[in-house]
Amino acid sequence: MVLQRVVRAVIMGPPGSGKGTVSARVIKSFGLKHLSSGDILRANINAKTELGLLMKSCIDQGQLVPDDVMSRLILNELRTIERSSWLLDGFPRTVSQAEALDDAYTVDTVINLNVPFQTIRERLTSRWTHLPSGRVYNTDFNPPKVAGLDDETGEPLIQRDDDKPETVIRRLKSYETQTEPVLEYYRSKGVLESFTGTETNKIWPHVEAFLHRKLSSIN
Repeated sequence: MVLQRVVRAVIMGPPGSGKGTVSARVIKSFGLKHLSSGDILRANINAKTELGLLMKSCIDQGQLVPDDVMSRLILNELRTIERSSWLLDGFPRTVSQAEALDDAYTVDTVINLNVPFQTIRERLTSRWTHLPSGRVYNTDFNPPKVAGLDDETGEPLIQRDDDKPETVIRRLKSYETQTEPVLEYYRSKGVLESFTGTETNKIWPHVEAFLHRKLSSIN
């Protein structure tokens, strides 16, 4: 789809909701640039920029990166692609970040992936990793040939701390507490569009049809 004017979109969804897959399909189908706050954060820390060093010290001390620092980081990045349409992923996470974004840009639409926590929990806790290679298996739909062992090396698989049931539940609850006010903020502005489902392949056609309609009306 050829866009006549710059479109600015945000995608939201808990860890394990299929946000990465949906984002990749949006980029491919509609030609928006994908900006992931996690990628930008890591790039700045690795490049030892002023903001990167500031954020690293917060993370090393186990503190959350302050809203104003996170907002400056993302807005700096957005200024480099001022004339491009973009899809922002992982930002904003708080209402004050959403307000900072709104002060600089008009967000046309916010896509929210509403996947039941039970589905995400099953999805994430089924993941087992072969650490040396980074190969990931899922006991439900991509199991190893021999339970608990890597297909190529026969070495044991481990469950990353992030994928352990207690960690997954804690992350999901924390996500809900943090982002519910942000969803409410965008809902009140009339730009939030939620998609509910348990399978990315079934959610995607609805996201795609919505974006076709939305972007046609904007253009």
